[in-house]
Amino acid sequence: MADDRQTDDLDRRIADAKAKIDRPITNAQGRAESRGWAIGIEFVGTILVCTLLGWLIDRFAGTLPWGMIVLLILGFITAVYRAQKTAAQFDADTSK
Repeated sequence: MADDRQTDDLDRRIADAKAKIDRPITNAQGRAESRGWAIGIEFVGTILVCTLLGWLIDRFAGTLPWGMIVLLILGFITAVYRAQKTAAQFDADTSK
């Protein structure tokens, strides 16, 4: 008898834990998460591309590390601007 109650209690606790984990996200939450990832990837990608271009300029022009530093700063400024602009476009989107 005691084993049946322990098994039932364990089964109930497992079902409760699964119910907490298996909460489906809503469509709006999925879109919001996708938009957040898009902004983050665009931000990091812009900085990486600008830094790579600066490194290439330095490598061929022999100006190490100034081209990379300048383009890293310009890349960060551009990334912030693009992230703000993309976020504003997402906020203005009426198809939520």
